Amino acid sequence: MNTGNQYFLSAILLLTSLVSGCASVPMASMDEDTKAKSFVVRDGKSNIYVYRNESFGGAIPITVALDGKVAGQSGPKTYFMFEVDPGSHEVSSIAENNSVLKLDTVSGKSYFVWQEVKMGLWMARSQLQQVDEEKGRNGVTECKRAQSNIPQ
Repeated sequence: MNTGNQYFLSAILLLTSLVSGCASVPMASMDEDTKAKSFVVRDGKSNIYVYRNESFGGAIPITVALDGKVAGQSGPKTYFMFEVDPGSHEVSSIAENNSVLKLDTVSGKSYFVWQEVKMGLWMARSQLQQVDEEKGRNGVTECKRAQSNIPQ
């Protein structure tokens, strides 16, 4: 096999793993998942949900941060739920690129952020998009809760 064919085969294998593979990330307990999916917001708090409900790029875990603190990594069909004080917050998705979304949260309200995965040059890229509550709840319901390094 010549060198050109080897590179082509390697590229095809990498592309296949990006599209169909499945990253394993630490998961929260079933009780934590169920509680977060009740979508209840405690008095004086706001909830921020960051979800990744697609399988594309599943072999690549993507780092999620809140206010500059790494929460962990998302995988396909996973989400994070952060209970925060109302005010300004910054959600980051760190992959081949850095996607940053700023939110100004209000007490008693939930905010939903879709972590879209895209094809990158060397690895997966991501884009954070704030979505409405109906779309966000549906997206979170399709997923399982990832374990966060940020204490709640």
